[in-house]
Amino acid sequence: MSDLLWQKPGVEVDARIQHFLAGDDVVLDREFFLHDIRASAAHAQGLQRIGILSSGELAGLERELAQLGDDFRSGAFVLDERYEDGHSAIEARLTERLGDTGRKIHAGRSRNDQVLVATRLWLKEKLARVSSLSREIAKVALDRAQAERDLPIPGYTHVQRAVVSSAGMWWAGWAEAFIDDAVRAADTLALVDCNPLGTAAGYGVNLALDRDHTTTALGFGRMQVSPVYAQLSRGKFELAALEALGSATLDLRRIAWDLSLFTSAEFGFVALPAQYTTGSSIMPNKRNPDVIELMRATHASVAAARTEIEQLLSLPSGYHRDLQGSKGAIFHGFGRGLAALELLPALLANLEWREDRLRAAIDPGMYATDVAVEAAVAGVPFREAYRAAAAGAGPAGEGRTPEASLAARVSPGAAGDLRLDALQARWEAL
Repeated sequence: MSDLLWQKPGVEVDARIQHFLAGDDVVLDREFFLHDIRASAAHAQGLQRIGILSSGELAGLERELAQLGDDFRSGAFVLDERYEDGHSAIEARLTERLGDTGRKIHAGRSRNDQVLVATRLWLKEKLARVSSLSREIAKVALDRAQAERDLPIPGYTHVQRAVVSSAGMWWAGWAEAFIDDAVRAADTLALVDCNPLGTAAGYGVNLALDRDHTTTALGFGRMQVSPVYAQLSRGKFELAALEALGSATLDLRRIAWDLSLFTSAEFGFVALPAQYTTGSSIMPNKRNPDVIELMRATHASVAAARTEIEQLLSLPSGYHRDLQGSKGAIFHGFGRGLAALELLPALLANLEWREDRLRAAIDPGMYATDVAVEAAVAGVPFREAYRAAAAGAGPAGEGRTPEASLAARVSPGAAGDLRLDALQARWEAL
Protein backbone atom coordinates (compact mmCIF):
# COMPACT_ATOMS: atom_id res chain seq x y z
CA MET A 1 0.00 0.00 0.00
CA SER A 2 1.28 3.50 -0.79
CA ASP A 3 2.12 5.93 2.02
CA LEU A 4 -0.94 7.17 3.85
CA LEU A 5 -1.57 10.90 3.63
CA TRP A 6 -2.69 11.02 7.24
CA GLN A 7 0.12 8.85 8.69
CA LYS A 8 1.96 10.52 11.62
CA PRO A 9 5.75 10.35 12.07
CA GLY A 10 6.85 7.64 14.48
CA VAL A 11 3.47 5.89 14.49
CA GLU A 12 3.47 2.43 12.96
CA VAL A 13 0.31 1.45 11.10
CA ASP A 14 -1.10 -1.84 12.36
CA ALA A 15 -1.95 -3.95 9.29
CA ARG A 16 -5.03 -5.53 10.89
CA ILE A 17 -6.37 -2.17 11.99
CA GLN A 18 -5.72 -0.67 8.57
CA HIS A 19 -7.43 -3.60 6.87
CA PHE A 20 -10.47 -3.03 9.07
CA LEU A 21 -10.47 0.70 8.37
CA ALA A 22 -10.20 0.23 4.63
CA GLY A 23 -12.92 -2.40 4.56
CA ASP A 24 -13.99 -3.06 1.00
CA ASP A 25 -13.03 0.43 -0.19
CA VAL A 26 -10.67 -0.68 -2.94
CA VAL A 27 -13.18 -3.16 -4.35
CA LEU A 28 -16.17 -0.82 -4.06
CA ASP A 29 -14.27 2.17 -5.40
CA ARG A 30 -13.82 0.36 -8.69
CA GLU A 31 -17.51 1.09 -9.23
CA PHE A 32 -17.06 4.81 -8.54
CA PHE A 33 -13.51 5.26 -9.88
CA LEU A 34 -14.32 6.88 -13.22
CA HIS A 35 -16.65 9.33 -11.49
CA ASP A 36 -13.86 10.18 -9.04
CA ILE A 37 -11.50 10.82 -11.96
CA ARG A 38 -14.06 13.07 -13.63
CA ALA A 39 -14.60 15.04 -10.42
CA SER A 40 -10.84 15.33 -9.89
CA ALA A 41 -10.48 16.91 -13.32
CA ALA A 42 -13.20 19.44 -12.50
CA HIS A 43 -11.50 20.17 -9.15
CA ALA A 44 -8.19 20.76 -10.93
CA GLN A 45 -9.89 23.21 -13.28
CA GLY A 46 -11.27 25.05 -10.28
CA LEU A 47 -7.83 25.21 -8.65
CA GLN A 48 -6.38 26.70 -11.83
CA ARG A 49 -9.12 29.32 -11.93
CA ILE A 50 -8.10 30.61 -8.49
CA GLY A 51 -4.34 30.49 -9.13
CA ILE A 52 -3.37 27.32 -7.25
CA LEU A 53 -2.39 25.62 -10.49
CA SER A 54 -0.80 27.08 -13.61
CA SER A 55 -2.30 26.45 -17.03
CA GLY A 56 0.52 24.04 -17.77
CA GLU A 57 -0.02 22.13 -14.55
CA LEU A 58 -3.74 21.87 -15.27
CA ALA A 59 -3.04 20.56 -18.77
CA GLY A 60 -0.77 17.88 -17.33
CA LEU A 61 -3.29 16.83 -14.72
CA GLU A 62 -6.15 16.67 -17.24
CA ARG A 63 -3.99 14.62 -19.60
CA GLU A 64 -2.97 12.13 -16.93
CA LEU A 65 -6.47 11.85 -15.48
CA ALA A 66 -7.84 11.08 -18.94
CA GLN A 67 -5.10 8.49 -19.46
CA LEU A 68 -5.83 6.93 -16.07
CA GLY A 69 -9.49 6.59 -17.05
CA ASP A 70 -8.53 4.90 -20.33
CA ASP A 71 -6.10 2.56 -18.54
CA PHE A 72 -8.75 1.63 -15.98
CA ARG A 73 -11.29 0.83 -18.69
CA SER A 74 -8.82 -1.30 -20.63
CA GLY A 75 -7.47 -3.11 -17.57
CA ALA A 76 -3.99 -1.63 -17.89
CA PHE A 77 -4.52 -0.04 -14.47
CA VAL A 78 -6.02 -2.15 -11.71
CA LEU A 79 -7.37 -0.69 -8.49
CA ASP A 80 -6.18 -3.25 -5.96
CA GLU A 81 -4.76 -3.69 -2.45
CA ARG A 82 -1.71 -1.59 -3.29
CA TYR A 83 -3.93 1.40 -2.56
CA GLU A 84 -5.95 2.44 0.45
CA ASP A 85 -8.88 3.47 -1.75
CA GLY A 86 -9.68 4.94 -5.14
CA HIS A 87 -8.83 8.48 -4.11
CA SER A 88 -5.33 7.63 -2.90
CA ALA A 89 -4.79 5.64 -6.10
CA ILE A 90 -5.56 8.71 -8.21
CA GLU A 91 -3.15 10.87 -6.22
CA ALA A 92 -0.45 8.18 -6.29
CA ARG A 93 -0.72 7.83 -10.07
CA LEU A 94 -0.61 11.59 -10.63
CA THR A 95 2.37 11.96 -8.31
CA GLU A 96 4.18 9.15 -10.12
CA ARG A 97 3.63 10.81 -13.48
CA LEU A 98 3.79 14.50 -12.56
CA GLY A 99 5.72 14.78 -9.29
CA ASP A 100 4.80 17.80 -7.17
CA THR A 101 2.07 18.81 -9.62
CA GLY A 102 0.33 15.52 -8.92
CA ARG A 103 0.51 16.19 -5.18
CA LYS A 104 -1.39 19.45 -5.65
CA ILE A 105 -4.59 17.71 -6.72
CA HIS A 106 -5.66 17.19 -3.12
CA ALA A 107 -5.51 20.90 -2.20
CA GLY A 108 -8.87 22.05 -0.88
CA ARG A 109 -10.31 18.52 -0.73
CA SER A 110 -10.84 15.68 1.70
CA ARG A 111 -11.28 12.01 0.92
CA ASN A 112 -14.84 12.41 2.13
CA ASP A 113 -15.37 15.20 -0.39
CA GLN A 114 -14.09 12.86 -3.09
CA VAL A 115 -16.32 9.92 -2.30
CA LEU A 116 -19.31 12.20 -1.79
CA VAL A 117 -19.12 13.74 -5.25
CA ALA A 118 -18.22 10.45 -6.95
CA THR A 119 -21.17 8.58 -5.42
CA ARG A 120 -23.45 11.55 -6.12
CA LEU A 121 -22.57 11.40 -9.81
CA TRP A 122 -23.06 7.62 -9.73
CA LEU A 123 -26.48 7.94 -8.08
CA LYS A 124 -27.60 10.37 -10.78
CA GLU A 125 -26.60 7.85 -13.43
CA LYS A 126 -28.41 4.98 -11.71
CA LEU A 127 -31.59 6.97 -11.05
CA ALA A 128 -31.70 7.98 -14.70
CA ARG A 129 -31.51 4.30 -15.56
CA VAL A 130 -34.34 3.42 -13.16
CA SER A 131 -36.50 6.10 -14.77
CA SER A 132 -35.60 4.96 -18.30
CA LEU A 133 -36.31 1.30 -17.56
CA SER A 134 -39.59 2.13 -15.84
CA ARG A 135 -40.62 4.13 -18.88
CA GLU A 136 -39.70 1.21 -21.16
CA ILE A 137 -41.65 -1.28 -19.04
CA ALA A 138 -44.67 1.04 -18.96
CA LYS A 139 -44.63 1.29 -22.76
CA VAL A 140 -44.68 -2.49 -23.19
CA ALA A 141 -47.62 -2.69 -20.79
CA LEU A 142 -49.46 0.14 -22.56
CA ASP A 143 -49.04 -1.44 -25.97
CA ARG A 144 -50.25 -4.82 -24.75
CA ALA A 145 -53.16 -3.23 -22.90
CA GLN A 146 -54.29 -1.72 -26.18
CA ALA A 147 -53.74 -4.89 -28.19
CA GLU A 148 -55.38 -7.22 -25.64
CA ARG A 149 -57.90 -4.88 -24.08
CA ASP A 150 -60.86 -7.22 -24.63
CA LEU A 151 -59.22 -10.54 -23.77
CA PRO A 152 -61.12 -11.92 -20.75
CA ILE A 153 -59.10 -13.17 -17.78
CA PRO A 154 -60.21 -14.11 -14.28
CA GLY A 155 -60.02 -11.32 -11.72
CA TYR A 156 -58.91 -12.25 -8.21
CA THR A 157 -59.27 -10.81 -4.73
CA HIS A 158 -57.79 -12.60 -1.74
CA VAL A 159 -56.32 -15.04 -4.33
CA GLN A 160 -59.90 -16.22 -4.95
CA ARG A 161 -61.79 -15.96 -8.22
CA ALA A 162 -63.92 -12.83 -7.96
CA VAL A 163 -65.08 -11.21 -11.20
CA VAL A 164 -64.42 -11.24 -14.91
CA SER A 165 -61.41 -9.07 -15.68
CA SER A 166 -59.42 -8.42 -18.84
CA ALA A 167 -55.85 -8.51 -20.02
CA GLY A 168 -56.34 -4.83 -20.82
CA MET A 169 -57.02 -4.06 -17.16
CA TRP A 170 -54.09 -6.19 -16.01
CA TRP A 171 -51.66 -4.51 -18.36
CA ALA A 172 -53.03 -1.02 -17.67
CA GLY A 173 -52.37 -1.50 -13.97
CA TRP A 174 -48.69 -2.21 -14.58
CA ALA A 175 -48.45 0.62 -17.10
CA GLU A 176 -49.65 3.18 -14.58
CA ALA A 177 -47.47 1.66 -11.85
CA PHE A 178 -44.28 1.97 -13.85
CA ILE A 179 -45.19 5.45 -15.10
CA ASP A 180 -45.30 6.45 -11.44
CA ASP A 181 -42.00 4.66 -10.85
CA ALA A 182 -40.41 6.62 -13.69
CA VAL A 183 -41.74 9.88 -12.25
CA ARG A 184 -40.48 9.06 -8.78
CA ALA A 185 -37.01 8.17 -10.03
CA ALA A 186 -36.83 11.41 -12.03
CA ASP A 187 -38.03 13.45 -9.05
CA THR A 188 -35.42 11.81 -6.82
CA LEU A 189 -32.74 12.50 -9.41
CA ALA A 190 -33.71 16.18 -9.24
CA LEU A 191 -33.35 16.03 -5.45
CA VAL A 192 -29.83 14.60 -5.51
CA ASP A 193 -28.69 16.66 -8.51
CA CYS A 194 -26.60 19.08 -6.45
CA ASN A 195 -22.86 19.50 -6.31
CA PRO A 196 -21.06 18.76 -3.02
CA LEU A 197 -17.58 19.23 -4.53
CA GLY A 198 -15.66 21.85 -2.55
CA THR A 199 -17.33 21.25 0.81
CA ALA A 200 -14.31 19.24 2.03
CA ALA A 201 -15.05 17.42 5.31
CA GLY A 202 -18.12 19.53 5.97
CA TYR A 203 -16.73 22.96 6.91
CA GLY A 204 -15.30 24.37 3.72
CA VAL A 205 -11.65 25.38 3.22
CA ASN A 206 -9.49 28.50 3.31
CA LEU A 207 -9.71 28.95 -0.46
CA ALA A 208 -12.16 30.85 -2.66
CA LEU A 209 -13.00 27.68 -4.59
CA ASP A 210 -14.86 28.22 -7.84
CA ARG A 211 -17.75 25.94 -6.96
CA ASP A 212 -19.98 27.47 -9.62
CA HIS A 213 -17.52 26.27 -12.24
CA THR A 214 -17.32 22.72 -10.91
CA THR A 215 -21.12 22.58 -10.69
CA THR A 216 -21.40 23.40 -14.39
CA ALA A 217 -18.43 21.26 -15.40
CA LEU A 218 -19.88 18.17 -13.74
CA GLY A 219 -23.40 18.73 -15.08
CA PHE A 220 -25.09 19.26 -11.73
CA GLY A 221 -28.38 21.12 -11.66
CA ARG A 222 -27.34 23.28 -8.72
CA MET A 223 -24.67 23.72 -6.08
CA GLN A 224 -25.19 22.19 -2.66
CA VAL A 225 -24.51 25.36 -0.75
CA SER A 226 -23.96 24.36 2.87
CA PRO A 227 -20.92 22.19 3.65
CA VAL A 228 -22.73 21.06 6.79
CA TYR A 229 -25.73 19.96 4.77
CA ALA A 230 -23.46 18.17 2.32
CA GLN A 231 -22.62 15.87 5.23
CA LEU A 232 -26.21 15.68 6.45
CA SER A 233 -27.34 14.66 2.96
CA ARG A 234 -24.89 11.77 2.75
CA GLY A 235 -26.95 8.70 3.47
CA LYS A 236 -30.17 10.70 3.28
CA PHE A 237 -29.84 11.03 -0.49
CA GLU A 238 -28.71 7.42 -0.85
CA LEU A 239 -31.76 6.35 1.11
CA ALA A 240 -34.03 8.42 -1.15
CA ALA A 241 -32.43 6.86 -4.23
CA LEU A 242 -32.96 3.35 -2.91
CA GLU A 243 -36.57 4.22 -2.09
CA ALA A 244 -37.10 5.28 -5.70
CA LEU A 245 -35.51 2.05 -6.89
CA GLY A 246 -37.64 0.19 -4.36
CA SER A 247 -40.85 1.57 -5.87
CA ALA A 248 -39.95 -0.17 -9.11
CA THR A 249 -38.73 -3.40 -7.51
CA LEU A 250 -41.87 -3.61 -5.37
CA ASP A 251 -43.93 -3.53 -8.56
CA LEU A 252 -41.51 -6.01 -10.09
CA ARG A 253 -42.04 -8.35 -7.12
CA ARG A 254 -45.83 -8.25 -7.48
CA ILE A 255 -45.82 -8.78 -11.23
CA ALA A 256 -43.40 -11.67 -10.69
CA TRP A 257 -45.82 -13.13 -8.15
CA ASP A 258 -48.66 -12.96 -10.68
CA LEU A 259 -46.52 -14.69 -13.27
CA SER A 260 -45.38 -17.31 -10.76
CA LEU A 261 -49.02 -18.20 -10.17
CA PHE A 262 -50.17 -17.83 -13.78
CA THR A 263 -47.41 -20.12 -15.11
CA SER A 264 -48.11 -22.89 -12.61
CA ALA A 265 -49.85 -26.06 -13.79
CA GLU A 266 -52.79 -25.24 -11.50
CA PHE A 267 -53.44 -21.95 -13.32
CA GLY A 268 -51.76 -22.42 -16.70
CA PHE A 269 -52.74 -18.95 -17.90
CA VAL A 270 -49.33 -17.86 -19.21
CA ALA A 271 -46.55 -19.48 -21.21
CA LEU A 272 -43.07 -18.00 -20.80
CA PRO A 273 -40.43 -18.00 -23.53
CA ALA A 274 -38.13 -20.98 -23.05
CA GLN A 275 -35.09 -18.84 -22.18
CA TYR A 276 -36.82 -17.60 -19.03
CA THR A 277 -37.10 -21.10 -17.60
CA THR A 278 -34.58 -23.72 -16.54
CA GLY A 279 -34.70 -27.50 -16.31
CA SER A 280 -34.92 -29.23 -12.97
CA SER A 281 -31.71 -30.89 -11.82
CA ILE A 282 -33.63 -33.89 -10.54
CA MET A 283 -37.13 -33.88 -12.07
CA PRO A 284 -37.05 -34.45 -15.86
CA ASN A 285 -40.75 -33.66 -16.27
CA LYS A 286 -40.66 -29.94 -15.49
CA ARG A 287 -39.30 -26.53 -16.32
CA ASN A 288 -38.77 -23.98 -13.57
CA PRO A 289 -39.59 -20.24 -13.81
CA ASP A 290 -36.27 -19.33 -12.19
CA VAL A 291 -36.04 -15.88 -13.77
CA ILE A 292 -39.31 -14.63 -12.33
CA GLU A 293 -38.54 -16.25 -8.98
CA LEU A 294 -35.22 -14.39 -8.76
CA MET A 295 -37.00 -11.22 -9.89
CA ARG A 296 -39.40 -11.80 -7.02
CA ALA A 297 -36.43 -12.00 -4.64
CA THR A 298 -34.76 -8.83 -5.87
CA HIS A 299 -36.65 -6.37 -3.71
CA ALA A 300 -35.23 -8.05 -0.62
CA SER A 301 -31.76 -6.81 -1.59
CA VAL A 302 -33.03 -3.28 -2.14
CA ALA A 303 -34.88 -3.32 1.17
CA ALA A 304 -31.77 -4.63 2.93
CA ALA A 305 -29.69 -1.81 1.48
CA ARG A 306 -32.25 0.74 2.67
CA THR A 307 -32.20 -0.73 6.15
CA GLU A 308 -28.40 -0.70 6.28
CA ILE A 309 -28.22 2.98 5.40
CA GLU A 310 -31.10 3.89 7.68
CA GLN A 311 -29.23 2.34 10.60
CA LEU A 312 -26.04 4.20 9.68
CA LEU A 313 -27.84 7.52 9.99
CA SER A 314 -28.26 7.46 13.76
CA LEU A 315 -25.43 10.01 13.96
CA PRO A 316 -24.92 13.61 15.08
CA SER A 317 -24.08 16.21 12.45
CA GLY A 318 -20.67 16.27 10.82
CA TYR A 319 -18.64 13.66 9.01
CA HIS A 320 -18.30 10.19 10.55
CA ARG A 321 -16.42 7.17 9.20
CA ASP A 322 -19.58 5.09 9.75
CA LEU A 323 -20.87 6.58 6.49
CA GLN A 324 -18.28 4.55 4.60
CA GLY A 325 -20.80 1.70 4.86
CA SER A 326 -23.24 3.48 2.58
CA LYS A 327 -21.11 2.69 -0.48
CA GLY A 328 -21.62 -1.05 -0.22
CA ALA A 329 -25.33 -0.66 0.36
CA ILE A 330 -26.01 1.36 -2.77
CA PHE A 331 -23.67 -0.83 -4.82
CA HIS A 332 -25.50 -4.03 -3.91
CA GLY A 333 -29.00 -2.53 -3.94
CA PHE A 334 -28.70 -0.92 -7.36
CA GLY A 335 -26.60 -3.75 -8.75
CA ARG A 336 -29.30 -6.32 -8.09
CA GLY A 337 -32.30 -4.06 -8.62
CA LEU A 338 -31.26 -2.74 -12.02
CA ALA A 339 -30.15 -6.17 -13.24
CA ALA A 340 -33.65 -7.52 -12.61
CA LEU A 341 -35.48 -4.52 -14.06
CA GLU A 342 -33.40 -4.74 -17.24
CA LEU A 343 -34.80 -8.21 -17.96
CA LEU A 344 -38.43 -7.22 -17.46
CA PRO A 345 -39.32 -5.38 -20.70
CA ALA A 346 -38.45 -8.33 -22.97
CA LEU A 347 -40.12 -10.79 -20.62
CA LEU A 348 -43.38 -8.82 -20.65
CA ALA A 349 -43.23 -8.32 -24.40
CA ASN A 350 -42.86 -12.02 -25.09
CA LEU A 351 -45.08 -13.82 -22.58
CA GLU A 352 -48.13 -15.50 -24.12
CA TRP A 353 -51.64 -15.83 -22.72
CA ARG A 354 -53.26 -19.26 -22.97
CA GLU A 355 -56.77 -18.16 -23.89
CA ASP A 356 -58.35 -21.60 -23.51
CA ARG A 357 -57.22 -21.83 -19.89
CA LEU A 358 -58.29 -18.26 -19.17
CA ARG A 359 -61.82 -18.83 -20.43
CA ALA A 360 -62.12 -22.16 -18.66
CA ALA A 361 -61.33 -20.45 -15.34
CA ILE A 362 -64.28 -18.02 -15.62
CA ASP A 363 -67.09 -19.71 -13.71
CA PRO A 364 -70.77 -18.61 -13.41
CA GLY A 365 -70.34 -17.19 -9.92
CA MET A 366 -68.00 -14.51 -11.29
CA TYR A 367 -71.03 -12.75 -12.80
CA ALA A 368 -72.74 -12.34 -9.41
CA THR A 369 -71.42 -8.80 -8.97
CA ASP A 370 -72.86 -7.86 -12.37
CA VAL A 371 -76.25 -9.21 -11.28
CA ALA A 372 -76.18 -7.24 -8.03
CA VAL A 373 -75.17 -3.98 -9.71
CA GLU A 374 -77.82 -4.36 -12.42
CA ALA A 375 -80.49 -4.87 -9.78
CA ALA A 376 -79.26 -1.79 -7.91
CA VAL A 377 -79.48 0.26 -11.12
CA ALA A 378 -83.06 -0.97 -11.51
CA GLY A 379 -83.89 0.45 -8.07
CA VAL A 380 -83.34 -2.46 -5.70
CA PRO A 381 -81.42 -1.34 -2.58
CA PHE A 382 -77.89 -2.66 -2.96
CA ARG A 383 -77.92 -4.73 0.23
CA GLU A 384 -80.99 -6.61 -1.01
CA ALA A 385 -79.52 -6.94 -4.50
CA TYR A 386 -76.31 -8.27 -2.98
CA ARG A 387 -78.12 -10.92 -0.92
CA ALA A 388 -80.19 -12.03 -3.89
CA ALA A 389 -77.13 -12.28 -6.12
CA ALA A 390 -75.29 -14.28 -3.46
CA ALA A 391 -78.19 -16.70 -3.14
CA GLY A 392 -78.31 -17.17 -6.89
CA ALA A 393 -74.60 -17.20 -7.60
CA GLY A 394 -74.82 -20.60 -9.28
CA PRO A 395 -77.11 -19.63 -12.15
CA ALA A 396 -75.82 -16.02 -12.30
CA GLY A 397 -73.89 -16.71 -15.46
CA GLU A 398 -76.77 -18.06 -17.50
CA GLY A 399 -76.88 -16.27 -20.82
CA ARG A 400 -73.89 -14.11 -19.97
CA THR A 401 -70.53 -13.80 -21.68
CA PRO A 402 -67.19 -12.45 -20.47
CA GLU A 403 -67.23 -9.90 -23.30
CA ALA A 404 -70.60 -8.48 -22.24
CA SER A 405 -69.48 -8.31 -18.61
CA LEU A 406 -66.37 -6.37 -19.58
CA ALA A 407 -68.26 -4.01 -21.88
CA ALA A 408 -70.68 -3.15 -19.06
CA ARG A 409 -67.82 -2.27 -16.67
CA VAL A 410 -67.86 1.42 -17.57
CA SER A 411 -66.53 3.13 -14.46
CA PRO A 412 -63.45 5.19 -15.44
CA GLY A 413 -60.42 2.94 -15.73
CA ALA A 414 -62.45 -0.29 -15.75
CA ALA A 415 -62.56 -2.68 -18.69
CA GLY A 416 -65.30 -0.78 -20.55
CA ASP A 417 -63.48 2.55 -20.23
CA LEU A 418 -59.77 1.83 -19.81
CA ARG A 419 -58.69 5.45 -20.39
CA LEU A 420 -55.49 4.28 -22.06
CA ASP A 421 -55.26 7.67 -23.77
CA ALA A 422 -54.77 9.30 -20.37
CA LEU A 423 -51.99 6.85 -19.51
CA GLN A 424 -50.44 7.35 -22.93
CA ALA A 425 -50.39 11.12 -22.38
CA ARG A 426 -48.67 10.67 -19.01
CA TRP A 427 -46.14 8.31 -20.59
CA GLU A 428 -45.37 10.77 -23.39
CA ALA A 429 -44.82 13.52 -20.79
CA LEU A 430 -42.09 11.53 -19.01
